[in-house]
Amino acid sequence: MFSPETLGFVAGFLTTISFLPQAIKAWKTKSTKDISLPMYLVFILGVFLWIIYGFMINSLVVMLANVVTLLIALFILYLKIRYG
Repeated sequence: MFSPETLGFVAGFLTTISFLPQAIKAWKTKSTKDISLPMYLVFILGVFLWIIYGFMINSLVVMLANVVTLLIALFILYLKIRYG
């Protein structure tokens, strides 16, 4: 069985990489017309708050997964602003 820490890393990894196909597609096609700007702004705020929460509870899993997710989401937001 997985330990809670291992399970958290696997869950964080999977939810984080789920944004990669969108980032790659937007980068290659230079099209972000189907990406909702308000959704990404709210999402980025939520992920930022998760990072703060991770620091508050001293959880490496929460911090790492959300920092990487934030970076990918900010890249998609950059593409949305640049190509939108």
